Amino acid sequence: MSITTLSVMVVEDHGFQRRMALRLLAELGVVNVLEAADGAGALRLLEEVRTPPDVILVDLDMPGMDGIEFIDHVAQRSLARSVAVVSALDPALLNTVQTMARAYGLRVLGNVEKPLTLAKLQQALEGYEHALHAAEADEPVEVTPLAVREALAAGEIGPWFQPQVEFGNGKPVGVEALARWRRPDGRIVRPMHFVPMMEREGLVDLLTDHMLVEGCRWKRSWDQQGIRLNLSVNVSPATLADSGAADRFQHLVREAGVEPEEVVLEITESSLMSDAARGLGVLARLRLKGFGLSIDDFGTGYSSLSQLSQIPFTELKIDQGFVSGAKEQPRKRAVIEASLDLARKLGLDVVAEGVETVDDWQMLAELGCGMAQGHLIAEPVPGEDLPSVLGRWRRPE
Repeated sequence: MSITTLSVMVVEDHGFQRRMALRLLAELGVVNVLEAADGAGALRLLEEVRTPPDVILVDLDMPGMDGIEFIDHVAQRSLARSVAVVSALDPALLNTVQTMARAYGLRVLGNVEKPLTLAKLQQALEGYEHALHAAEADEPVEVTPLAVREALAAGEIGPWFQPQVEFGNGKPVGVEALARWRRPDGRIVRPMHFVPMMEREGLVDLLTDHMLVEGCRWKRSWDQQGIRLNLSVNVSPATLADSGAADRFQHLVREAGVEPEEVVLEITESSLMSDAARGLGVLARLRLKGFGLSIDDFGTGYSSLSQLSQIPFTELKIDQGFVSGAKEQPRKRAVIEASLDLARKLGLDVVAEGVETVDDWQMLAELGCGMAQGHLIAEPVPGEDLPSVLGRWRRPE
């Protein structure tokens, strides 16, 4: 999609800056443009147009209805396809507004710092196609419990693998197994569209066991090719209530020819809030048997420190929400620095998720992070494709 085909609305109370935005849009070849001097006027205009604009460029600090209230209305009433905030306000405030808009399901192209320039505007608008493709990839899929059961039995649901590499030398040291459903029509369904149903239907233990077995099978195959990698597998909170889980996991991985010391079980922090009390014994036994334990999405739950003090974790994963944009957002960088310092004092390995750019890599390397995982290294791929993906990987200079 070309920038010139986009429809754009400019909402800016300052006349000179609004005219500047319109002139820059014209220079970029954007001809389908709407403008408004305040939030209330913009809402009236949006209600009159037949097709919502692709992008709204909105200032936050406006008299009457400010930009935050305006974005709230736009998001809840689906009056636009995406929004970009044009402002010189505190980055922490701008980040909060972005998070609010995304929580409502509105695509956010980011912050455009004032004064507006041609390069800044072009970069923001070029993000529209990426946001559109990301939304299409996450488009909900109609699934039924029967269809999921049949897919699991038929081997359509299984692990894809995303590499984890060391910052120091770029060496691949592990992979995370991520559930994917490859439907007969070739379409790939991501776990957010079927795992919650499996949890509701009591199928999640079957999925976890299947991911462990298949993940270990692929690990053995890579071992035989001289590619030694640890395997990380996500564990559902429901599993922590099963007193037999530790023995079952040990049996499954050894039957597949893998030792528990080569497997890391990832437990999402938010799930531990309700299940930690019942699951402490299971987690302790898993650790006793040699499994690594990783606290996933660290910092996104509400009891991070208490979980770290109670559970024998061996690894901490920094959530991608903190990694993205941390170079430009001091508060995010501060969270990462604090997490790394805490991990060092507790003797934990650290994996940063969502490493997508060379800037992300360089910042995390400077801060002393141990391992990276994200699209900069590789997207999740089927097991047969992993050796060639690792063969193409080169550490950023």
